[in-house]
Amino acid sequence: MVEQDCEFVFMEVSSHAVAQNRISGISFTGAVFSNITHDHLDYHKTFDEYIRAKKGFFDYLPATAFSLVNKDDKNGLIMIQNTKSKVHTYALRSVADFKCRIIENHLNGLLLNIDNQELWVKLIGTFNAYNVLAVYATAILLKQDKTNILTSLSNLNPIEGRFQHIKSQKGLVGIVDYAHTPDALKNVLETIKDVRTGNEQVITLVGCGGDRDAAKRPVMAAIACEYSNRVILTSDNPRSEDPEEILNQMQKGINPHDAKKTLRITDRKEAIRTACSLSNAGDIILIAGKGHEKYQEIKGVKHDFDDMEILKETIKTLGI
Repeated sequence: MVEQDCEFVFMEVSSHAVAQNRISGISFTGAVFSNITHDHLDYHKTFDEYIRAKKGFFDYLPATAFSLVNKDDKNGLIMIQNTKSKVHTYALRSVADFKCRIIENHLNGLLLNIDNQELWVKLIGTFNAYNVLAVYATAILLKQDKTNILTSLSNLNPIEGRFQHIKSQKGLVGIVDYAHTPDALKNVLETIKDVRTGNEQVITLVGCGGDRDAAKRPVMAAIACEYSNRVILTSDNPRSEDPEEILNQMQKGINPHDAKKTLRITDRKEAIRTACSLSNAGDIILIAGKGHEKYQEIKGVKHDFDDMEILKETIKTLGI
């Protein structure tokens, strides 16, 4: 990067990296906190330990650095309690240094007001409004030109596997998203709720990865049921675990009232086909968990598997 004259480097600092001292010796100009949700408890064991690890990054920052935290997240202010860095905040709902308002929210993008400037971005959902605002604020703090920042943001294209959607000739909407934590799944389903008419079905297909935090499995099933008309529980990447046992754990989060709208289909390809078969014109199918991944890992073997390609093939085969 130095040899190629890179001026800025942006990197994710994971909780694992902080806990394992893998950021030692790096001098950061700034740090951004977006949110913290139920994840990585297979490593940190408790949510308090997870928060403590994340907070350790902000404790580590020098006085010359800046911190930018999401004030709408209840843990945002916890992150900066002991930091020596200069603190800045951003928010959609709270009083903050950097503010954003959603004017319009569509399936093809967002119309935002940032710093009294209207901005259209080709990203979808409230969570992306937060992301855009965080990027804008970071660039301002790095003393970039406001017009150039807004122009660059308006030119961004959605990336593969993040609310990636297609619409069939008969009006069926299929969405593939990497959501594999409770918060991410809720964000995606709330985004669908914001853009739907209410006259269509939302059919959610979801699984949970093996050899990862098992506590989130029933929670994710419950969230899927809360926001969907039909739910299909299926395999994600079972890895070394028995996929049936993963589904058993997910089912524990489903209350008796929601059981009648829930199916269990272990074979993910068959689950996608079933979701399509259950749909009508105008319905929305969400295939969550794998997103951009082009494989399914079972017993140490990675098999070719692409949610979006299987969805397209199924729509074509069924003529829907």
